[in-house]
Amino acid sequence: MLGYQFKKFDASADEPSGFDKLMKIFTQLLTYTSGDFNEAMQWLNELDKEYKLTDDNYGIGDFLEDLKNKGYISENPQNGEIKITAKTEQTIRKSSLEEIFGKLKKTKQGNHTTFKPGGADEINTDTRPYQFGDTMEQIDFTSSIRNAQINHGIDSFRMQEDDLEIREADFKSQTSTVLMIDISHSMILYGEDRITPAKKVAMALSELIKTKYPKDTLDIVVFGNDAWPIEVKDLPYLQVGPYHTNTVAGLELAMDILRRRRNPNKQIFMITDGKPTCLKVGKQYYKNSFGIDRKILTRCMSLATQCKKLKIPITTFMIASDPYLQKFVQEFTETNNGKAFFASLDKLGAFIFKDFESGKRKTVF
Repeated sequence: MLGYQFKKFDASADEPSGFDKLMKIFTQLLTYTSGDFNEAMQWLNELDKEYKLTDDNYGIGDFLEDLKNKGYISENPQNGEIKITAKTEQTIRKSSLEEIFGKLKKTKQGNHTTFKPGGADEINTDTRPYQFGDTMEQIDFTSSIRNAQINHGIDSFRMQEDDLEIREADFKSQTSTVLMIDISHSMILYGEDRITPAKKVAMALSELIKTKYPKDTLDIVVFGNDAWPIEVKDLPYLQVGPYHTNTVAGLELAMDILRRRRNPNKQIFMITDGKPTCLKVGKQYYKNSFGIDRKILTRCMSLATQCKKLKIPITTFMIASDPYLQKFVQEFTETNNGKAFFASLDKLGAFIFKDFESGKRKTVF
């Protein structure tokens, strides 16, 4: 039977299943508990008691069984310890991507748009006359045929070189990014959890690059008293330590990583909530948590200058609004000719997404 068939709308058909509802909450809890399965399940049980997340048809026991069957958790047969799997880690990253950046439309695999004309990465609306060296793929045949008809008439149709029009294309560049995350003790001080939003942004950014910009590279560096690289799979388990803030160590490691990248386009994103308070001199740590130490500041500014010479812009995302920090961030940013954002925790992801996507040269204080 041809034509359309209509039926009564059933709203319940679009409702997520019991597993999907609990999984969405569970991934959030895993982020807050730094990947601790047992603690996350305890919280999920408490939330179920208070908000009645389950019913007689689907309970927490059913959810646990589904987690095992679907490969989200694994159990050690020797001691019975349960841990999340790589599948769950990817689910957390995807959840963070959707939460922070929204649902992104799939695009052709490429990288970031520049204002330079290129081969044929992404067609734009501009055209120009044919030049020697242009390829067949670049010819706008609709415009070229129209030109031939106008220039030579329909009865004696022919197409010459002067009739050809070329459709311009935007060149797309590859980018190497290092994301620095402050894991000093201040990231959980004063009753405010700053590390969880930072982790969510890192997971969302990593998933964004893997799915939309697969030719890009992303390295993640954490810094406290020292700095060290971590892998994307380690992000859900990231925790704050009893550390000072050795921004210098983080910058030095980020620069060392980017030196090994062959990409000409390099950048550093730094998420922090405070001033640098630590410096390693030989095997000793030089620390000063009171005010902005001139010795530490000088070293930071020196690295900012080096990055500028190497054409590595540093974008600082300050998730604390203390007025006395603004002067340090402003001076650091001007030295590097980079960018700075004073972002609230709920706006952090939006700031980083817009900056990463647009690449606009704008400094916000």
